[in-house]
Amino acid sequence: MPIRLELPPTLADRLRSADRPLIGLWACAGSTVTAEIVAGSGCDWVLIDAEHSPNGLESLMAQLHAVSAYPVAPLVRPWYGDIVTIKRFLDIGAQNLLIPMVDSAEQAVEIVRAARYPNGETGGGVRGVGSALARSARWNRVEGYLGRASSTISLTLQIESATALADVDRIAAVDGVDALFVGPSDLAASMGHLGQQSHPEVVAGVLRAIEAGQAAGKPVGVNAFVPEDAERYIEAGAAFVAVGADVAILARQSEALVDRFIPSDDDTQHGTRASY
Repeated sequence: MPIRLELPPTLADRLRSADRPLIGLWACAGSTVTAEIVAGSGCDWVLIDAEHSPNGLESLMAQLHAVSAYPVAPLVRPWYGDIVTIKRFLDIGAQNLLIPMVDSAEQAVEIVRAARYPNGETGGGVRGVGSALARSARWNRVEGYLGRASSTISLTLQIESATALADVDRIAAVDGVDALFVGPSDLAASMGHLGQQSHPEVVAGVLRAIEAGQAAGKPVGVNAFVPEDAERYIEAGAAFVAVGADVAILARQSEALVDRFIPSDDDTQHGTRASY
């Protein structure tokens, strides 16, 4: 008899059952080793990034393998939320997707359709059917996968522009959107405050997105590598927060260690040491 498997809970499942904000870290190095180190840190979720990181499908799947030994929810961010990309990311077994650059409710609807199989109804999903060939269904070892695939997937949409913020209420209300995630870096840039994630207008925008999610009954996450920002957004009701990234931690901590033994009055010796 073939082995019958169950997939782990989604990030949406974990958020629903959580009694505190979930704390996450980014895995950006494209390395199975650093992804596993991050996953074993005690954090609740790990973002495996492909938008700004040197990751392809093969390296992403290897990192999903690496973190699967740990009790974390892997959240995978594609380079874009088009139909083909979403299909391929789902097929390699990425259950939790963070889709970047979502600016409208209409775009959100199409992303949801891309993540769902067709059901014979107008407006149904458009995901290509390849479960027998793919890790998503563990090569048809997940009982009844096709009929319940949408319950094994969570979709988080990234609010990271002034345009998205203007439509955040409608985006949050789209059926099939499980959560929102605010990216203050791009949001700041779109508002004319490049590199100023803690600018009052940017902070107000993040708080506005949190309020919209709460009104729609959708959890909202935030990227906040500055501890004071993370604490502010948790207090405001953020349900999940990213507080650091493997590459940033390595860069800052290695600089601090070297500076301890090679003191310098020139803080720019190693370049700009921004928190993000």
